[in-house]
Amino acid sequence: MTHAISNALDVAGLENVYDALATAIDRAGEGKSELFLVKLALLNAHALGDPQQMRAHIDAALQDL
Repeated sequence: MTHAISNALDVAGLENVYDALATAIDRAGEGKSELFLVKLALLNAHALGDPQQMRAHIDAALQDL
């Protein structure tokens, strides 16, 4: 079951997050970027507070890699 997202980002907000994420991945460096992304995902999962929704996000992110 998915939940409606009442505070979803608009395109400008998504672009802002994308830019911040790209910069952070560069700052983490090649050897640490995967660790950074796992830590970020866990922090976001904690903030989301819904393991099933997080699993749905994981599945969505795996599409078309």
